[in-house]
Amino acid sequence: MPAIMELMQLAIEENMKAFLSAAEIAAVKHSMGLDQTLIEDGSYFLIEAESEGKTVLVGCGGWGRRRTLYGGDQSSGRDDSFSDPLTEPARIRAMYTHPDWTRRGIGRLLLQLGEEAARQAGFKSIELGATVAGLPLYENCGYVEFDRDQHVAADGTESLVIKMRKQL
Repeated sequence: MPAIMELMQLAIEENMKAFLSAAEIAAVKHSMGLDQTLIEDGSYFLIEAESEGKTVLVGCGGWGRRRTLYGGDQSSGRDDSFSDPLTEPARIRAMYTHPDWTRRGIGRLLLQLGEEAARQAGFKSIELGATVAGLPLYENCGYVEFDRDQHVAADGTESLVIKMRKQL
């Protein structure tokens, strides 16, 4: 868990610099982070690689069969009840790539793993809540925007969440 949380913080702080101001990055942290239900459900993937003789965590992300679309353990408004695969979408959740490993297929691999697992669980569609930084990857992987949500954290800070979906 500490390694996952460290990767998440590093990815948020570094990978979003080209898209968001420092204040916007601080705000988006309220709608992102570790969601332990994904780990407990066995639907969270870790991607490791060898670097300088050590195994390092270079990416993490997963899929969820619960109704919560985005957010970490600390996020308000969660709905952890299970979705019906016959009538509701699965969710791609909590995708992060180490800044030194972006543009190497880590995100695409995580999406493929999540989509395949959701398909095997009987889901016909999948949705996600994208940040501006993740939008190009998701569009390139066939996701289509259907809504935008201005997430307001408990302290009043706002961040944009782009809701996207894909048929499986």
